[in-house]
Amino acid sequence: MKSRENNLNFLDLFAGAGGLSEGFIREGYTPVAFVEKEVNACHSLKTRLSYHHLNHEGKKEIYIRYLKGKISGDELYGNVPEYLLNRVINEEINKKTLHFIFQKIDRITEKNKIDIIIGGPPCQAYSIIGRSKIGESVIKDNRNYLFRYYIEFLKRYKPDAFIFENVPGLLSAANGKYFNEMFEKFKSIGYCVQYEILNAADYGVLQNRKRVFIIGYRGNNQFTFPEQDKNTSIRYTLKDLFCDLPMLKAGEKKKVTGYKCKENEYLKNSLIRNGLDFTTQHITRPLNNHDMEIYKVAINKFINEGKKLRYNELPEELQSHRNKTSFTDRFKVLNLSGLSHTLVSHLSKDGHYYIYPDLKNPRSISIREAARIQSFPDDYFFEGSRTSCFQQIGNAVPVLLAQTIARHIRKELL
Repeated sequence: MKSRENNLNFLDLFAGAGGLSEGFIREGYTPVAFVEKEVNACHSLKTRLSYHHLNHEGKKEIYIRYLKGKISGDELYGNVPEYLLNRVINEEINKKTLHFIFQKIDRITEKNKIDIIIGGPPCQAYSIIGRSKIGESVIKDNRNYLFRYYIEFLKRYKPDAFIFENVPGLLSAANGKYFNEMFEKFKSIGYCVQYEILNAADYGVLQNRKRVFIIGYRGNNQFTFPEQDKNTSIRYTLKDLFCDLPMLKAGEKKKVTGYKCKENEYLKNSLIRNGLDFTTQHITRPLNNHDMEIYKVAINKFINEGKKLRYNELPEELQSHRNKTSFTDRFKVLNLSGLSHTLVSHLSKDGHYYIYPDLKNPRSISIREAARIQSFPDDYFFEGSRTSCFQQIGNAVPVLLAQTIARHIRKELL
């Protein structure tokens, strides 16, 4: 589509902690701005921008000192040009803020072209689980229509391409009403649009995570989705992903920790282990005695019978919930000999769905283990409380999947 050799610029909307953008930066794209409403996620984005700048300038040691707690966040940011940090716009996208956000982006870009817009609005209103929890009020949920603001950005900046990512439930929400409207509007403003449900496990991520990707090219150019690479998920398992991380007890905090063995092929090729001899945020939540007993039952059943625990199968003294007919799989053990099930933001509220199969030390997964499941590199630092970190990670697009899409689009655009 294009013959120019310069880097492609991108704008990240509903950016979260930056999983999607990290994949694009790896492939040589330049971020012009990120728009995100959550303060902690914005801090995570600024910290990652600091990493990329310092690494490029040969000053990575400053970032390493920050990871080890030897300098503060202010000191880290003080080594980064202010104009780079100002690319992170901490605003909710709505009718009142839209013009203000446009002004900020215009000042940042200085009329430089935005080649691609990426991102996807919060998915709770579209997800099947979210709809069941929200109930009838989902119909009035304003998040259903955030895609209309996304379209306003397309109309203003006219990028050559865009990526809109969301849960598969988008296709069926309100009997397809929202999906059909956005699809037609994308086409009406000049984009040739395709969509496909992609499983991250088919692109090197050790997680079964299905998401719908709507990708549009300006004009009549059609996007072709990248070929799947199912060999990775066949060859590697969660055991390969976690093997070098120190064991933990519930509530234990290893803010900075070394590895217990050398990197294996998967950790090397995926860039999860990326040159440092330590990682951070190997932190897990505490566990009360009641839940610990449930975890033991769930782990025993999984290890000895190869079966998932159903809530109504627990001993009566451990059943504290009145509802025993729905969400009966609320305690779920990770299969270290296979892939992870889908990581979601509910991990921020409890870890019952992500139990590490260790009978001696029952616990849920750590922040770092969750980040690895999403294929974030070990030097990626998430700002905020433990709860916020889990939420940011659960909402993210896996980095390896994002990188595959970015590489494919780059070839077609250039």
